[in-house]
Amino acid sequence: MHRRTLLAAALAGAVVTPALASGTARAADPGPSVTRTGTTTLDGQAVFFVSYDGLVNNNAFQKNGLLTYKGYQYAVWYTADRNAVVGRRVLGGSTWSTVKVGHILKADDSHNVISMGVSKVDGRLHLNMDSHSDGFTYVKSVAGLMDNPAGLSWSASRFGAPQSTLDGLAPTSQFTYPQFISTPDGKLQLSYRVAVSGNGRNALAEYDGTKWTNLGEWSSSTGTYTSEHGSSTARNMYLHGIDYDRGGRLHSFFTWREQNGAVMCNGGGITNHDTGYVYSDDRGRTWRNNDGTVVGVTGGSDKVSVTDAGLVIDPLNPDHSLMNQESQFTDSAGRPHAIISYVPGRFGQCTTNYVADRTANGRAFHVRKNASGTWQKTEIPVPLNSSQRTKLILDKYDNAYAVFPFGRIAGASAASGYTDWKILFDGSGLNAFGEVVIDETRVAQDGVLSFMYQEKSSGTTPSALHVTDFRLPA
Repeated sequence: MHRRTLLAAALAGAVVTPALASGTARAADPGPSVTRTGTTTLDGQAVFFVSYDGLVNNNAFQKNGLLTYKGYQYAVWYTADRNAVVGRRVLGGSTWSTVKVGHILKADDSHNVISMGVSKVDGRLHLNMDSHSDGFTYVKSVAGLMDNPAGLSWSASRFGAPQSTLDGLAPTSQFTYPQFISTPDGKLQLSYRVAVSGNGRNALAEYDGTKWTNLGEWSSSTGTYTSEHGSSTARNMYLHGIDYDRGGRLHSFFTWREQNGAVMCNGGGITNHDTGYVYSDDRGRTWRNNDGTVVGVTGGSDKVSVTDAGLVIDPLNPDHSLMNQESQFTDSAGRPHAIISYVPGRFGQCTTNYVADRTANGRAFHVRKNASGTWQKTEIPVPLNSSQRTKLILDKYDNAYAVFPFGRIAGASAASGYTDWKILFDGSGLNAFGEVVIDETRVAQDGVLSFMYQEKSSGTTPSALHVTDFRLPA
């Protein structure tokens, strides 16, 4: 193994100084706060089934299930009769207009989410949906629909027929986790996984307004990882996100999941280990570790591998039920932040039941790069009470907000060095099932934290799907 860790094991939030951790906070900046301004109903009877502990309409790895563009907000979901729907409203409006896009959910699998993206170069809305290590369905709107929402009607005629390819491009027969990213130059990229859990690779495709091009794979599933218990020779990299900052750098935090359960202390756990970080300054063509060394080339023979040096920023063995695909965000200076979660060692050094142990003892941690270029980590003092994921956003003052399962919101100020985490909203009245889907694009546009959640139900009884809004500091 040639893994190198960049975060000292002894580092904790309690020793973080505000000057180091923030770098942008000013004395007059307000701290974090949320004021709930309203809730709207997308669907009073959305499809409901629990699969892999989650819901198909509210899986936190969805990017984007909810997005804002040019004064309108857009949402996607499946109805009780399994129709794929896209809705829109004027920002702050109470009424959603909905369109069925001609696809029926094929399986009771919560991985089969709908993700949206906008190609700014031609003003189209793109949807990719209904895939878990198999084929996908792709739908795109007519050109210009996103640029003139007030002037163009919202109807099925504005969308093309569902496709099983990207306008003829078939990137892989085993496709999962579509995530659209708008590039700084107006193109649209699609991040996805090739192959299967424990033995898969990350890849990118790109749309330039004329056609889709497959850029290729950039992470490797090969190489040997050895824990104190055993070794594994196959894995996949799970992304916490993939996002451009204001300067055009593409950031991605990740965890590794090993194929061989021999790396764990107990078969009831999960083989996720270590938090890593890579970035790209050339639109995802080459990938660099924290030191700036190239560790992978998209579509090339050299891919980001578990044996590459300088990837791990927070080391953790597979015995603590580390969550995959949690959350990330970049601050106003382009510095990367992430939320990770696991069962800390004070609760034991071996989880034996992934769901039960995370629910009983799981905690979330805020990991971020500070102004001096070093990594800081702070435990958020809020029990998860869930096996599921927490989402992260930052406001215009770089205050951080963690949106926990059940819609609970905690916040920490940049001025404190993110050491003053506290609950700002306890989720009262939502009756949310678990994970929520954040509108990552809206915060910068009107200072509102907006998320989609589904009410608890049982079995396969449909339940209401909502979007709720919170005003952030002005």
